[in-house]
Amino acid sequence: MPATAAQYPERFLTYLTVEKNCSPLTVANYGKDLKAFVDFWQQKQKSTLRWERVGALDIRAYLAYLNDKQYARRTVARRISALRSFYKYLVRENILEASPLDKIRSPKLDKKLPTFLDEAEISELLELPDNDALGRRDQAVLELLYATGCRVSELVGLTLTRIDLGNRYVILLGKGNKERVVPLGHTCCEALSRYYTIRAMLMQKYRTAEHDYVFVNSRGGALTDRSVRRILDKYISQLAIRKNVSPHTIRHSFATHLLAHGADLRAVQELLGHANLATTQIYTHVTTERIAAVYKKNHPRA
Repeated sequence: MPATAAQYPERFLTYLTVEKNCSPLTVANYGKDLKAFVDFWQQKQKSTLRWERVGALDIRAYLAYLNDKQYARRTVARRISALRSFYKYLVRENILEASPLDKIRSPKLDKKLPTFLDEAEISELLELPDNDALGRRDQAVLELLYATGCRVSELVGLTLTRIDLGNRYVILLGKGNKERVVPLGHTCCEALSRYYTIRAMLMQKYRTAEHDYVFVNSRGGALTDRSVRRILDKYISQLAIRKNVSPHTIRHSFATHLLAHGADLRAVQELLGHANLATTQIYTHVTTERIAAVYKKNHPRA
């Protein structure tokens, strides 16, 4: 049954979920960005939006509106990107012959170099957890983040059958439900082995409903993204460093340290689960800048 104009966004979001395997968060963000344009249109035109009638001038007016409201460049770029993807979908479905965004340029974004911890800071961080029940869990969380460079969503979604301590590897489920195999070092495997006995104890103690997520909270339930951030915040405050550190910072550190020790860029791309090599290349800038800084500081004729 053909969709009505009012149903186009809903069909598009279903397409993102089913065919593109986008995460629920990504789909929700696309929905919010499309709604933001609908709100702008209704406020400006005082009428119901008909997607087929939107032209390049309307998109430019929207860009001007966002700039007048002083939205961050990254927000503006994301909203235009959402509209571009939506109209590409309408063209793909033969609802429109062309997209009104074909001649619209997205705002240029400054390339922001990722924050990372140096090797000494990582070593200090990994030594901080205590040897009690939750300390062992925290140790395993931090070790796995640094050993694999995984995203926090990949860590909390990890199930027991996806870790093989005997052969020392983990199967991570990344963006678009794409799997990748990442090796585990001895230290990480030892931390996980010590944690597994604690996990069983927590599950039994609180008689939590059985689940196979690797990481659990203090009452045996599945650990959440927010909990991982709280765990990291706790130890970063003990380190007393001035960097703004998140679980993604550990991912940046993983990639930067591999490249600094001579890892191949393609291999790092595979380990991180990046679809495009260009996404991984930002770490070469970090490594190059660091080498230049070391040279200037230490060479007698720099």
